[in-house]
Amino acid sequence: MRLPFSLADWLVIAAYLVLLVAGGWIFTPRNTASAHDYFLAGGNVPAWLAAVSVLSATQSAATFLGGPDYGYGADLTYLTGNLGGLLGAMFVAHVMIPRFYAIRATTAYELLTMRFGIRATRWAGGMFLVGRVFAGGARVYLAAIALAMVITGSVDATGILIAAALLVVASVLFTFIGGLKSVLWNDLIQFVVYLGSAIAVLVFLRLSIPASNEAIIDALRNAPGGVDKLRLFDVSTDLSRPFSLLAIVTGITLLYIANAGMDQDTTQRLLACKDAKTGARGLYLSVFATIPTVGLFIVIGLLLHVFYNRPDLMGGAAATAGQAFGGEKISIFMHYILTQLPGGLRGLVTIGICAAAVATTNSALNAMSSVLVQDFYRPWRERRGTVAESHFVSAGRAGMGVIGLAMLAMAVASYYWQRHSNMGLLEFALQVMVFTYAGLLGVYFTALFTTRGTTNSVVAALLIGFAVIVLLQPGIARVLGLPGALTGLAFPFQLCIGTFVAFLVCAAPAGAAGRGQPDGLSA
Repeated sequence: MRLPFSLADWLVIAAYLVLLVAGGWIFTPRNTASAHDYFLAGGNVPAWLAAVSVLSATQSAATFLGGPDYGYGADLTYLTGNLGGLLGAMFVAHVMIPRFYAIRATTAYELLTMRFGIRATRWAGGMFLVGRVFAGGARVYLAAIALAMVITGSVDATGILIAAALLVVASVLFTFIGGLKSVLWNDLIQFVVYLGSAIAVLVFLRLSIPASNEAIIDALRNAPGGVDKLRLFDVSTDLSRPFSLLAIVTGITLLYIANAGMDQDTTQRLLACKDAKTGARGLYLSVFATIPTVGLFIVIGLLLHVFYNRPDLMGGAAATAGQAFGGEKISIFMHYILTQLPGGLRGLVTIGICAAAVATTNSALNAMSSVLVQDFYRPWRERRGTVAESHFVSAGRAGMGVIGLAMLAMAVASYYWQRHSNMGLLEFALQVMVFTYAGLLGVYFTALFTTRGTTNSVVAALLIGFAVIVLLQPGIARVLGLPGALTGLAFPFQLCIGTFVAFLVCAAPAGAAGRGQPDGLSA
């Protein structure tokens, strides 16, 4: 089965490619002499651009495809997850960002050097690299699903490999020369394309439903089975629900703290501003802008529910909601794109998905390269003699190539992982991030709020935090015979348990004499 792309679709895709090339040429710095310029864009990024870049980096193809899927099958509770985002942003803005600027950090992990030593920093940076390869590869995979349908007519492993390779190569090329400065401005271009294509689909979909807004709202409030699809808060105490209010104020908040303050992919943008206040303002702006952005995709899903399941509102002729492509299960939104969108708009949505993937991937490449060079390679190289600063810029570019290959491998692995799980696209993408966040949260909470811990306890906490999340995966938990309450935990509660265990492990020994105190890290 091949996607019937029309001439209009290909013209839209060609225009997008021209826009990318032009943007790359205009916004790529011609002379990037230092690692500070390459990894932090010279430290002069305005709050609004940092916010757009954070938003672009975090709103991946998982949101583009998974958001409508969630709205179609559930309600608005995922949108209220942004309450956890706000709580997390408040913590990062007022507790962590000032400390990063006080020590003039290039990466989020340099703070640990003051408390536990360089070895702890490298272990934390290494855990970030592993986690970001996991999460970045999973996001590339989700975008590759759509691209594979276009270029290979299938969503098998070969099609995913080809599509993922194209996305990774495109991301490396846009980041390779100019570093973070190129990423920031290209993120802006990608975000405009990403958001514009979603708005176009929303308008087209709404016009396809011959019913009043009042009728649609009533239908959503009284969906089949007595379900209220406009419900904002899930007050259930069921620990298998990933977006209940309990999950949001606990695990989702922890997830956002880790993402904004301990994940170099996001933190790097906040460290590229002129001062801590500007970085904090950029973080708040990104959180507030996330609400309408995510809401847009959830609303598309709600309208898809009406389009496919309410023939009474469709003039008695609702479309069939099949979800297969070449024998493979796909999201409801992809099914709609394939079967309902006209030429031109179909191409626009396809590049919107690709834009989300490229923006997410090139930001991850730059962030991972900065950790690889600044926390690992630079200390090793400088012990062997002084070299020009431009040497580390070249090292950063080489690192991107290595990391790109790792993300490509993970994208293919994600194809098999997600196929054999029951998780939706959104939950799958978020779940992957939890594996390394548990250990990092435990270590940072120890560093920030206690005088305890040693380098060895940091290493142990990072490894044990990862292991706890692995053991709490439902299939593994059942095989191990863990108590029933632990065999179906949603990922936010897995993160809570993993963080708590990692904190206990890290804080178990007394702090080394002479090591910096937590309050001594404040600005």
